Amino acid sequence: MSKTLELTEQLISQVSVTPADADCQNILIQHLKPMGFECETIVRGPQDFQVTNLWALRTAKPERKHSAPVLVFAGHTDVVPTGPLKAWSSDPFTPSHREGKLFGRGSSDMKSSLAAMVVALQEFFEHQPEPAFSVAFLITSDEEGPAKDGTVAVCELLQERGQRLDWCIVGEPTSIKVTGDMIKNGRRGTLSGKLVVKGVQGHIAYPQLAKNPIHLISPALAELVSIEWDQGNEFFPPTTWQISNIHAGTGASNVIPGECIVDFNFRFCTESSVESLQQRLKSVLDHHALEYSLQWTLGGLPFITPPGEFVGVVQHAIEKINGQKAELSTTGGTSDGRFIAQVCKQVIELGPPNASIHKVDEHIELSELERLQRIYLEILRQLQEHLTTVVRSS
Repeated sequence: MSKTLELTEQLISQVSVTPADADCQNILIQHLKPMGFECETIVRGPQDFQVTNLWALRTAKPERKHSAPVLVFAGHTDVVPTGPLKAWSSDPFTPSHREGKLFGRGSSDMKSSLAAMVVALQEFFEHQPEPAFSVAFLITSDEEGPAKDGTVAVCELLQERGQRLDWCIVGEPTSIKVTGDMIKNGRRGTLSGKLVVKGVQGHIAYPQLAKNPIHLISPALAELVSIEWDQGNEFFPPTTWQISNIHAGTGASNVIPGECIVDFNFRFCTESSVESLQQRLKSVLDHHALEYSLQWTLGGLPFITPPGEFVGVVQHAIEKINGQKAELSTTGGTSDGRFIAQVCKQVIELGPPNASIHKVDEHIELSELERLQRIYLEILRQLQEHLTTVVRSS
């Protein structure tokens, strides 16, 4: 059994459904401390939803401690619930092998990435004990949940301390068919709203005595659906606006409801701001003379790491292992990269294929697990070579 597979199986065996970490981070600490990492456990959140975070840092040699760039490996130890156990072919927290695949909750999202990161570093430090850069880990047990006391809290703490962060690799499962065929060099922002349109409840046979909020909001919704919020740019598709839920009524068929509630979401790119989207939507509602209340929730701002130094190193490393260049993409949902990007300018996401994530019988092909470890190792080597070249040329 390879070291990467062994560590992945150890992590899968931990029942770490959000916000539980179980013993995952302690297992990682046992591997990180012998490599020279200083490990700090940061617990956040209320007693009934405590989140466990890990910040681990291995600094470059003393004379370069403050000037050396810092590479951060980021990820999460928590997993989503399993769903009905009877639907699984085997216990989701007992690693099992079938047809060249490793099955278990978290096998793709993303305990395999954490294991591959650790093992890649072990091999890297064996041959390069004093690299030209520092290395850190930022791990949370609240990525799949509310994400209020996890990575975002650690990033705020690091910012207060003035901790330098130069590059970050988030181990989210970003690949499609082969590990490394796609990396995320950015993500769209997410802005949600809850709109409550007021009407007047009444008997459905006497509409002149009532005001139907469903009828009142319908023209405004039609207008909002037709708006082109922006045209996107070279990195992002256009901003989208979608209704996720709309409901009204008392359950009786002869009652005009007194209010209509609409839940919606913007997935927005860097061509739009939170303020511009809020203002444009509000202007439509006001144009239709609606009586309403509106509650906003900002889930995350968009971020982008343009092609350049770090993206180039990552793509070159992947091409060396896979023989093909990785596609850059900003599609998909959000990740903790949105928080890290506020304190680290160059953030990419790179992990295994995502076809089985959050599903029954989640799995990863054993060959892809080993490929992931080799890619992470090659990135470390390429970064070292890049920095050495920079020093020589200066």
